Amino acid sequence: MPPPDPGRATVGPEGILRLGPQAWRCALGKGGIRADKREGDGATPVGLLPLRRLLYRADRLAAPACRVPVEPLSPTDGWCDDPADAAYNRRVRLPHPARHEHLWREDALYDLIGVLGWNDDPVVRGRGSAIFLHLARPDLAPTEGCIALPERDLRAALTAGLTAIEVQAG
Repeated sequence: MPPPDPGRATVGPEGILRLGPQAWRCALGKGGIRADKREGDGATPVGLLPLRRLLYRADRLAAPACRVPVEPLSPTDGWCDDPADAAYNRRVRLPHPARHEHLWREDALYDLIGVLGWNDDPVVRGRGSAIFLHLARPDLAPTEGCIALPERDLRAALTAGLTAIEVQAG
């Protein structure tokens, strides 16, 4: 049996992200944690979510130290969340004809975005899209299904070697 991955964090319904000896409060989806994640349900999916890469607003922040590839965002970056579109649950260039999220936002929530491996290998239409690790609102308000932390804590988790998050139902 291989040793546990030291970069694998865990989080459950209590909203505490644990990585080794460290723990941080985080926001989860307003729909709770669900094993049967569906598009638009507001839930954070149960499962092992590898951190694929990190996107960041280079005009606002320095690139974070982390173990995954890091790429700057541009104003034309988006993410398709339309299950009927061929680019569903993929990064797209804007303008994009199907329903999508803008990754270059006026607020700071997406100044750091960890792209989590949910419904991406392979993509199943309607199983949920745009599940990210991103910056939290100041009051840690629930997300639309993502995992969110304050910037200081997100940077600390990345510096500590975060490579995946295991979301547990409880």
